[in-house]
Amino acid sequence: MKALVTGGGGFIGRYIVEQLCAEKNEVIIFARNHYPQSGVQSIQGDLQDLQSIQRACQGIDAVFHVAAKPGIWGTWDSFYNPNVIGTYNVIAACQKQRVAKLIFTSSPSVIFNNQPQQGCDESLPYPRHYENIYSETKAMAEQAVIAANGPDLLTVCLRPHLVWGPRDPNLLPRVIARARAGKLVQVGTGTNKVDITYVEDAARAHLLACKALKAGSATAGQVYFISQDDPVILWSWFNNLLTLMDIPPVKRKISLGSARLLAGVMESAYRFLAIQSEPPLTRFSASVLALDHYYNISKAKRDFGYQPQFSMDNALEKTLALDIITSDFKTP
Repeated sequence: MKALVTGGGGFIGRYIVEQLCAEKNEVIIFARNHYPQSGVQSIQGDLQDLQSIQRACQGIDAVFHVAAKPGIWGTWDSFYNPNVIGTYNVIAACQKQRVAKLIFTSSPSVIFNNQPQQGCDESLPYPRHYENIYSETKAMAEQAVIAANGPDLLTVCLRPHLVWGPRDPNLLPRVIARARAGKLVQVGTGTNKVDITYVEDAARAHLLACKALKAGSATAGQVYFISQDDPVILWSWFNNLLTLMDIPPVKRKISLGSARLLAGVMESAYRFLAIQSEPPLTRFSASVLALDHYYNISKAKRDFGYQPQFSMDNALEKTLALDIITSDFKTP
């Protein structure tokens, strides 16, 4: 198989590239920057340039569309252009170049509705209102990918939740940096259960979905939650991680109601003053830090045989063993 991985130099994308190569597939990376990897061609381009992605899709059997702008703060255009227009262009390029399969990396945040989500499955609807532009634009992109499914282009969307592991540029570094600076505050009661996903399993789910994606298969045109299938008590998990790193556990606490009120004031002030940096807290992040959000992955198990290969203890051991604490876990 000849595969194109958008965002192949990023966190999840890099693992997808490595696993595809391990299975002797021909792999091409499409990304904004150049990522030289042994045996892998790297094409530098912008997803908002339709002609560029069309050229990259020539002769490709499957596209893994992983590239996106993540984050909890920013302008509408800064998210909409790469996440939505970029996805429209990927779909158009696949259709023009007769690519057979499109595997899209989505996010459970597309259905987050500021309410506890406990063992929910994929029938949970999109919310009417979003407090986070990333989530809204990813939902728009996900729906476009679902709608594009058909005989000439088979599509599937995966929603890995809170991906972490070695080379993590986002989740763990942010938590650790704030804890080291004494700025990490527990939001809520500290008893909320949350799904997290080890990056090697998240990548493997993409390859399994690709293999199962065939005309008439149950996978075509579907969305799937992906996780370790072992929700953690979020703040206990954070504190255990900090203890293993000789960082004092989180002591300061704030209620969800107070946190959302404070975050709303911060958001208004940042918008009024046109401050470009991210507020210390947003209403979305306050809810994510305080509420349950874990999901039923039975559909992925049934339709393409996904089973996590790493236990939570194994995943944490692998992550901490690679000496990434001092080399990678720096303040973003």
